[in-house]
Parts: sequence; C-alpha cells; structure tokens
Amino acid sequence: MTTEDLKEIAAQLKTPTGENGIEMGKSMNETNIGMTMSAIESITIQKNHSLLELGHGNGGHVKHILEKAANVRYTGLEISEEMKNQAKKLNRLYTPDNIAIFELYDGLKIPFDNNSFDHVLSVNTIYFWEDARLLLNEISRVLKPSGTFCLVFADKSFMLKLPFTQFGFQLYDIDKFKKLISISNFEIRNITNKEDQVMSKAGDLVIRKYYTITLGKLGQ
Repeated sequence: MTTEDLKEIAAQLKTPTGENGIEMGKSMNETNIGMTMSAIESITIQKNHSLLELGHGNGGHVKHILEKAANVRYTGLEISEEMKNQAKKLNRLYTPDNIAIFELYDGLKIPFDNNSFDHVLSVNTIYFWEDARLLLNEISRVLKPSGTFCLVFADKSFMLKLPFTQFGFQLYDIDKFKKLISISNFEIRNITNKEDQVMSKAGDLVIRKYYTITLGKLGQ
C-alpha cells in the first residue's frame, strides 16, 4: 500500500465518511465483534439499566446489549455522522420508542446530565481521544456513582505492526494506560488479557492482543 492508502485507512478508522466509510463501518463491526462482545459480557446489565457507548460504529452489535435484560435503554455517541446514520438504520426497530438513541458529539464533551448512565463502554476508540483526561472526567461525570465503565483496546505491541497506525493513532500498553487512569476520577476494577485472530485493514491475518478493562468511580 502507498502512504496515501495508509493515511486514508487511518482517517476512515477515526471518522468513517461516505461510501468508503460505510464499508469501513461494516468491516470494523465484523473485525471488532469479539472485542465488543467481551465488553458487553464484562458488565452486568440488568432490568431498567441505561447504557452509553462512545464510538458505536455502525451499531450492528446494539441488539446484543438490548437483549441482556428487560427495558434496557441504549445511547450511542459518534463523531462520524455516517456511522450515526448507519446505526439508526440498522437499529430502526429500537429508535421509534427511544429504546436506542444515536447522536453526534465532538469527542470531548458528553451532552448529558451528571449521573445519567449505569454503564459506559467504548471499544477501540482510545487511540483517537484528543484529550484523554478531559474525556475520562466527562465519562465519570455522566456515570452513576455505582456504575461501571468498560474500555477495550488493543495493546501497543500489536498496533505497531499495523502500518496505518503511524498516522494519528495514540497507542497504549497497560502501563501507559494505568498512568492515565491515575490522574483521572476512575480506579481499575479488573483487567482481562485476551487474544484473537483477525484480518487487518491492510489485508493480513494477525494475532491481536487486547485488554478488556472495567473501571469504577474513585471511592465508590
């Protein structure tokens, strides 16, 4: 691949747009479904719970969340208008009654009141956070005191093998992540190390090492 090809992949992974963005959304859903299901399984979703997801992509997994318990409410935030629209289309059975809501945000400020959600989750978005400390504090603000935040991301050692990650990706190993959390309003409750085999966006079959991490508010 040329440098321009790699830059285009990186840009579409961050903010899918246009027809290429729609295809990228499908690819991301297929490639990341194992990581996404790991996040869903790591939190205890009960009747009447509300859940916020940052960076939901095309939303092909949302039904798995809503099927976990009765009267679960889902809210998704995206920086990509294309992904917001695709998620609304794929989840049109849930949108009329606001069982699932999809909105845009700027990647920094979360447009909801304090203590709004029982759970927050985000999969493979940390690489693109413009201000990680600010966003973590925003997540803490909208999370209920007893709530759970689940974050899933691939380890730096794996991400460095992907040629497009040199263009605009912030990569993390577990030590760097722990340092970030140490200056936030969160504390780590559990870290699970996992591996899967996936086809990379560059067309290679690779072993991916990733973390499923659950966090809670400090002192809760």
